[in-house]
Amino acid sequence: MLALKAQVMLVDDHAMLRHGMAMLINLESDMEVFAEAGDGDEALATLKSGHHADIVLMDVSLKTLSGFEVIKSMHNLIPALPVLVVSMHDEGAYAERALRAGARGYVMKQEPGEVLVSAIREVLKGNVYLSKQMHARLLNRVATGNSEPEPLINSLTPSEFEVLHLIGSGHSSQEIARLLSRSIKTIETHRFNIRTKLNLRDGADLIRYATHWISEAQ
Repeated sequence: MLALKAQVMLVDDHAMLRHGMAMLINLESDMEVFAEAGDGDEALATLKSGHHADIVLMDVSLKTLSGFEVIKSMHNLIPALPVLVVSMHDEGAYAERALRAGARGYVMKQEPGEVLVSAIREVLKGNVYLSKQMHARLLNRVATGNSEPEPLINSLTPSEFEVLHLIGSGHSSQEIARLLSRSIKTIETHRFNIRTKLNLRDGADLIRYATHWISEAQ
């Protein structure tokens, strides 16, 4: 009797990337992609329709809902559903926040395919997957009793967090609006809210803060 394959759902707004991941996963004897979604709304609709997933692989930057918000919604719908984040964003900046949202692991998209497959298997076993560097960083933080260098950053919404990261990466409001498929007015509102929550005086302070935070996270 053949063993059942783990059912994998892919959530990413880049169709070609989903196709590549699906080809990689479907080559394995113990897992297969049964569904794909281009955004959070589509992913949640698929799960609500009764389709069973053993694991969800998803990016945190999506065109509708933020990936962090989607993870929380998935867990409200199916509490035991494991989610593995697969993202282009720096692990040092995003992994801990993804875990707080309920993800069970984090893999950067530039990693080799065998790393992704290994991460999927680890998460399916009930373990948390992070790179050795990130795992060591979190363990060191626990061992030394250190909290985040900037605790106020935890007050940011998922969308504000994404905007802060893109500001720190050197993007203008116009570029961020294009990357996140949002209006410039929305991005400017996020910038204002970020400054307010982090007690920053102006746009220059915001850029300095974001740049410093990105360098510390890497």
